[in-house]
Amino acid sequence: MTMASKKSTGSITYKQAGVDIDAGEEMVRKIAPLVKRTYTPRVVDELGGFAGLFRLDFSERLLRRNYKDPVLVACTDGVGTKLKVAIGTDKLDTVGIDLVAMSVNDLICVGAEPLFFLDYLAVGKLAPDRMARIIKGISAGCLESGCALLGGETAEMPDFYKPREFDLAGFAVGVVERKRIIDGSRTEVGDVAIALASDGLHSNGYGLARRVLLDRAKYKFSSSPPLLGGSTVGEEMLKPTKIYVQAIKSVLKKYRVKRVVKAMAHITGGGLPGNLPRVLSDGLTLRIKRNSWEVPGIFKLIAARGPVDSIEMMRVFNMGVGFVIIVAPFYANQIMNILARAGERCWVLGKVQRGGPELQWA
Repeated sequence: MTMASKKSTGSITYKQAGVDIDAGEEMVRKIAPLVKRTYTPRVVDELGGFAGLFRLDFSERLLRRNYKDPVLVACTDGVGTKLKVAIGTDKLDTVGIDLVAMSVNDLICVGAEPLFFLDYLAVGKLAPDRMARIIKGISAGCLESGCALLGGETAEMPDFYKPREFDLAGFAVGVVERKRIIDGSRTEVGDVAIALASDGLHSNGYGLARRVLLDRAKYKFSSSPPLLGGSTVGEEMLKPTKIYVQAIKSVLKKYRVKRVVKAMAHITGGGLPGNLPRVLSDGLTLRIKRNSWEVPGIFKLIAARGPVDSIEMMRVFNMGVGFVIIVAPFYANQIMNILARAGERCWVLGKVQRGGPELQWA
């Protein structure tokens, strides 16, 4: 029986089952320029193959100088229910930045340079233009962090997701010289914790944020409460996670030989209490200056409209602190100057002292 005669007997197609192969091919064509603009000289350009290729040529002068004993570093993360806000507002070009940020900010905590990134996108219905908007954000995040978008996978899954729904996962790989791995084991009493400001909620706590702002307070995405300073609820909730890679790299580059940076923490789920103790040596804690920074309005709004008590707020949200770097006290001012020149808002958050594992508050 010929292929034509099979169709004439009413055979079902994959598209009729909910998966559009042609739309997938159109999406690949649309995103190709977005992917290629992230390529670094180490990428072997084989877009469309079965796997991405990244060259580690140890004969290169630059690579040989920086990495005599290289260690690969890998991590993965997602964006969580922030995607519901993106879907609800139909603003899809920023959650890809969040996706990259959540992984590359974790990589740099051990001193690693991000090399490449891969994404996984699962959708209810593959709409090439909408998907390209998502990939545009991923591409932008990769450009900002200096890593290549090496590949990815898009799965059309109509039985799992509604037509406009989607989920994202990301995977990052980086490299660090073994002797320059930063793991917190060298932290000691008197070290200074420097906070780098967040841009808001970033990508954590959205279950609670949505429950308070959308369900309990009945705000619309277009609502503009006074505490948000002119921003709408939708705009504030979709501010992308800040990427700290280039600022931290500028600090690490300055102190390649000296052991100045003792520990770093990306402040995500769990907030300051859940993330800072993880990077300190046993028997040490941080004494934090409680009023050393201004808490952004979005957190004040959630606390007021919940209401949500201050302890719970600190356990769920970053509260305006997106990243913390713990350094030798003699170099704290110099490092803050470097961070400021890199465009970061930073301040002394506190100091390391004996105790733990709970944080102490001044």
